[in-house]
Amino acid sequence: MDRTHLELAMELRHALHAHPELSNHEEWTRAELMRFLRTHTDLAVIDRGNWFYAVYRAPDSKRRVAFRADFDALPIEDACGAPYASKIPGVGHKCGHDGHSAALAAFAMEVDANGCENDIYFIFQHAEETGDGAKECAPLITEEKIDEVFAFHNWPGYPLGAVCIRDGAVNCASRGMTIRMAGTPSHASMPECGKNPAFALAAIINEVPALLDLPWKALVLATVIGIQAGEKAFGTQASEGELYLTIRAELEAELDALAEKIEAMVQREAARYGLTWSIEYCDCFPETANDPASADKVRAAARALGCPVCEMEHPERGSEDFGYFLKRAPGAIFELGAGEDYPQLHTAQFDFPDALIEIAVAMFTRLAAG
Repeated sequence: MDRTHLELAMELRHALHAHPELSNHEEWTRAELMRFLRTHTDLAVIDRGNWFYAVYRAPDSKRRVAFRADFDALPIEDACGAPYASKIPGVGHKCGHDGHSAALAAFAMEVDANGCENDIYFIFQHAEETGDGAKECAPLITEEKIDEVFAFHNWPGYPLGAVCIRDGAVNCASRGMTIRMAGTPSHASMPECGKNPAFALAAIINEVPALLDLPWKALVLATVIGIQAGEKAFGTQASEGELYLTIRAELEAELDALAEKIEAMVQREAARYGLTWSIEYCDCFPETANDPASADKVRAAARALGCPVCEMEHPERGSEDFGYFLKRAPGAIFELGAGEDYPQLHTAQFDFPDALIEIAVAMFTRLAAG
């Protein structure tokens, strides 16, 4: 890789790290990435509002290949101790999206300088952490008739530079579930005169573990995130309450089935206690399932570069909205090891390793030609 390109990419990464922005609020980040590409490449840069993409057009293109990077940060204080640490209190690049975007920008400089036999699309995506971003960006895959799409995510716990890959599901589907129930208030001394949702919510919580013991085909989880019922007013019985669950599954069909079972449970308990109810979903992520042929290209690229290849035995429980892209075209997402004893993602100490930029660019370069 060109040394100047690498140095520019690391400087970009440090600037992004110092100016993190939360999902759907990445105005400076998007503008800076667009400025960088327009300054250091001759690629066409297309602004799509919350996100953007750049394009390299090959003279005699055989295929269209897309590569995606995310650029949002997290509401986590940055305690990495680097000179370029976050300047925004309570917000930090604790998942490495600054590194993902810097690596894709470096790859764009390399393709612009050296050319490629295929058309290459460089997709810079917002709001991965909430699942909103890829859902908004993915229609580009259909619009531009993309043949194949790739991405990577850094991952602590694996050796630095190791390429981790899996056929099929590589990240679980998940969604946040808010269950609301309402009854009628009463004096605390006369609970029989009111309708208290706390008992229905408690019944649901107690029954959730039994749902997870059903004969599912693969991993299914439901995690109680929080519960709220009534207020701290000892003379008044609770009349409104909310239960927050995160539900996830390796297979999206089984996530749908789990949601249906919980919804039926809510309806049953609401009727039992004479309550009204509603359910709202947020942070919805599809299953992220690699195409086996695309995953084989990742393996071949890693071996050609001398990178260790780690076969993932199970999908990561954490979700990844790249699955929206993979619903529209074959492709694969792979993990790059950040180090076996490296701080974990979503912790205050995490900082994307700059050493992964060159490896990611080398992998993308091989995949672009495939």
